[in-house]
Amino acid sequence: MGLSTHVLDTMHGTPAAGMQVALYATDGETATLVRQFVLNQDGRNPDGLLIDNENLKRGTYRLVFDVSGYFRMRGVPLEEPNFLGKVRIDFGIARADQHYHVPLLVSPWSYSTYRGS
Repeated sequence: MGLSTHVLDTMHGTPAAGMQVALYATDGETATLVRQFVLNQDGRNPDGLLIDNENLKRGTYRLVFDVSGYFRMRGVPLEEPNFLGKVRIDFGIARADQHYHVPLLVSPWSYSTYRGS
């Protein structure tokens, strides 16, 4: 169980290796940083789960993906201000005994997410 994420770069058709990501626990408008990490070659957290099943708690969370920083690192010319800077996904954990996977499919101009398995 636990919480995980995976990012795919739809512009290049590859995992988003090197993208910076931050995970926050939220309470209304208050966000508390839980961890920051850089995605590995598979576009995943190099340490595995973001929160393991023993420490996952019911509540609300936020993942922040540095999309513009990633595409600049890849050498993609972006206009200023560019269309997507940081993508913020707010989501809830209702059942801490289940696995929550939050994938992101992203380009410099679009993104999509869903609850994965």
